[in-house]
Amino acid sequence: QISCERMNLNSLRGYSETAKKPWSICLDERFSLIHRIRSKQCRLYSLGLGNDDNQFEISMANSGCEVHRFDPSIKSAHIHEGQHLWYHRLSIDWRDPNPAIAAHKLHSNTKKLGTVLNEFGHQKIDVLKADVESAEWKILENLILEDVVEHIGQLVFEVHIHWPGFEVSGNDSTVVRYWYSLLRELELKDFRLFHTYKDLSKPQMFLKKEAFNASSCYTLSWVNTRWK
Repeated sequence: QISCERMNLNSLRGYSETAKKPWSICLDERFSLIHRIRSKQCRLYSLGLGNDDNQFEISMANSGCEVHRFDPSIKSAHIHEGQHLWYHRLSIDWRDPNPAIAAHKLHSNTKKLGTVLNEFGHQKIDVLKADVESAEWKILENLILEDVVEHIGQLVFEVHIHWPGFEVSGNDSTVVRYWYSLLRELELKDFRLFHTYKDLSKPQMFLKKEAFNASSCYTLSWVNTRWK
């Protein structure tokens, strides 16, 4: 939807990056991220589920960004690594747990992104990266419904299309309409897609059916064009 000429940290002077996946961010001068990196004011939130590939987060921290990685599999509640990198034993979900429901007590370290922002006292996130193994659709829906997405400069989401996703139901056309409605809502909020990556190492599946030249997993990057 929009072209971006500088999409990785290699474009910064004297920088080299070896991330396993193309977590592409837009560093063009017309958007705020590159300026906030230079002024050491940028903030990255990374949502993960036991993924060891944290090179992107480390690279962003090394560039001076304040980086918060949320992963329920880490051993300690909070780990501070280096000057700019924090790990939190916390899972970002599309709902907060209800303490009155016994089953929810097991997920007491699960919170909505809006709740975490309030608790951390953060107003904005320059980049939100999510690799949450099919929870991304419901999380994205929550960010849109609660207007949290408007406080985010760029979104880099790994999306999975081999099945509907957690708590997404209906026939195939209903699921596709649901996915499309979320992408359309992003567009209405002035988010523009600037990069897509098709992971060819994943099965060629679309909603449990084999699909030639497709992938069950794509990485999509959007920039909020309202942010200057």
